[in-house]
Amino acid sequence: MDLKDIQNLIKFVSKSGASEVKLEMEDVKITIRTGSAKTETTTIVQQAPIASVPVVAPQEIVPVKETVKEASEEASKYVTIKSPIIGTFYRRSSPDKPLFVEVGSTINVDDTVCIIEAMKLFNEIESEISGKIVKILVEDATPVEFDQPLFLVDPS
Repeated sequence: MDLKDIQNLIKFVSKSGASEVKLEMEDVKITIRTGSAKTETTTIVQQAPIASVPVVAPQEIVPVKETVKEASEEASKYVTIKSPIIGTFYRRSSPDKPLFVEVGSTINVDDTVCIIEAMKLFNEIESEISGKIVKILVEDATPVEFDQPLFLVDPS
């Protein structure tokens, strides 16, 4: 290997983006390092703009604790259908088929409410309760985690 070959090798390695290349031949050992081994990350923090807040008369103010309490009481009367597996959530069996359920749909035990694809297997998720779908908590064709809430059902 002559000097011109070594120079061409250095140019090639620097253009490739590799940080280190080692080459061992019969009579030659070459190690080429480009740049530094450390990578720096720059974080830019930008302050959110401050919006003007209208002044509200005291009789219209509702304490936050009461609002949170009411929301939790409302949610507690519903039953949550959760994902039994990790995968991709689908609301229909194929793009040209109708949705399994919509908000307002009445479901029974063992009705299919969605499909979760995991490792190229399509798993039908069946309801374990009867009731009315109140809210769909996941967008179609999005990833879901194990035990992630999918639907809120009013069992009454």
